[in-house]
Amino acid sequence: MKLMPLGDQAVLAYLADEAAAVRFAGAVRAANPSWLFDVVPAYASVGVFFDADQIRAADVIAFLRGERAFPAFTITQGADAPRTERYFTIPVCYEMQLDLPRVCEVTGLSADEVVRRHTGAGYTVYAIGFVPGFPYLGYLPPELCGVGRLASPRVRVEPGSVGLTGRQTGIYPLPRPGGWNLIGRTPLTIVDAASGFFPLRVGDAVRFERIDEKEYRELDGERLGPGGRPDRDRGQ
Repeated sequence: MKLMPLGDQAVLAYLADEAAAVRFAGAVRAANPSWLFDVVPAYASVGVFFDADQIRAADVIAFLRGERAFPAFTITQGADAPRTERYFTIPVCYEMQLDLPRVCEVTGLSADEVVRRHTGAGYTVYAIGFVPGFPYLGYLPPELCGVGRLASPRVRVEPGSVGLTGRQTGIYPLPRPGGWNLIGRTPLTIVDAASGFFPLRVGDAVRFERIDEKEYRELDGERLGPGGRPDRDRGQ
């Protein structure tokens, strides 16, 4: 693990791989030192944000290394930390697509084969970014990898649009420009910035489930709930 200051209020840790970063982030959160502000994992790195009035970056680095003066946290804890990911199954209407023919052309698969492989894989949220709540999900099945971004990004991508590019898939939570290949849309709201609703976080496990346009209309506007069900289904 490599540790280095990130500005004057954070330390950036580089781990061996994505799984190690998720475990490490969970261990830091579990230790919960008084100076900790936030823990932000992204792929194989973790940002540890701290209160600079309470501690120096050098001491945070010493803590994260498990050095003798800071015995409350060790790398062993990071490796053995219990897995804390949550599981979501997100419904997607693949008829509401714009770029499925392009994906078929690049991959050599039929539309049904693309959908079958996309729904047949399990994904991990490896990062949140680009816009608030956009989940970067990895990794696509090999047959779906290698589809490049659009040559000209769209000026507006509708909320709930499910896209893919390279080895990743993701969900546009808000209306924004975007250049990923859009292969479907979920009817569920996965972000409501005004109310602080951000249900997905790094380390969560996600699968996609195919629905038709009738089911899409029935679920349209409902919030993503526990396990991927709409909140209304659980009386929330």
